[in-house]
Amino acid sequence: MGKRIMLFVLVNFAVLLTLLIITRLLGVDRFLAQSGINYGALLVFALVIGFGGSLISLAMSRNIARWSMKVELIDPRAAGGQERWLVETVHHLARSAGLEKMPQVGIYPSPEVNAFATGPTRSSSLVAVSAGLLERLDQQAVTGVLAHEVSHVANGDMVTMTLLQGVVNTFVVFLSRAAAFAAAQVSRSDEEEGGGFSYMTYILVSIVMEIFLAVLGTLVVMAFSRHREFAADAGGAALGGRGAMIHALESLGATKELVETSDKAVATLKIAGGHSLMRLFASHPPLEDRIARLHGRA
Repeated sequence: MGKRIMLFVLVNFAVLLTLLIITRLLGVDRFLAQSGINYGALLVFALVIGFGGSLISLAMSRNIARWSMKVELIDPRAAGGQERWLVETVHHLARSAGLEKMPQVGIYPSPEVNAFATGPTRSSSLVAVSAGLLERLDQQAVTGVLAHEVSHVANGDMVTMTLLQGVVNTFVVFLSRAAAFAAAQVSRSDEEEGGGFSYMTYILVSIVMEIFLAVLGTLVVMAFSRHREFAADAGGAALGGRGAMIHALESLGATKELVETSDKAVATLKIAGGHSLMRLFASHPPLEDRIARLHGRA
């Protein structure tokens, strides 16, 4: 799931940035600021941009994941051997989870031990595993991993994450512009006629605040993601068996494999940095905590 969260957050930021640039080019920011900010209108603007960015990211999630990870979809009618087992296992778990439409199933070419689930809705989802996961883990462990990912789909975690990201985006847009307007009012230039409004100050402060608030918002999103990982582990245990889920997590820990990411130090399927500060930006709780929770020790 770590890759899914990372992709979603990055695509969300890219879409949000694009929307903000477009609105600036169209003069929406200048209109909001120089006409004297109406906070009701600003809130509507923030809601439209904030949720627009997250909803567009959600709609693109499955295709972006397939393209960026080079996922090869498995045709259930033509699959044989290990691929057939993989599809049948995902579909069995999906039916047990109450999904009416079966997820697409795919494999992506990577030596890392990883898997992810994504998609805009429960009926339009994708479960993908790395070639490394199939090579390195036994069937019981793979079943546990697949149960975890199907649980994410059944729990509607992508939609829930989208709503949270929309709220975060809204706060980023609203608070950055409110702070920028206040700063621009304070720094009215004496050289301008009547000490006019400093639009340049407004733009600079809004950009700085957008970056700062987006980082803080990421902490909220990652904390929620860690919470949902425990729920997906519990769901995976219910679908595939607690023993299989614990065995999957223990097998992942035994691989001692690191995933190449922008952070360069993120553990596969148990994304959590070694330092407390890094853990704040981790999408997954420590692996030991997840195993302890399944054992009933946390």
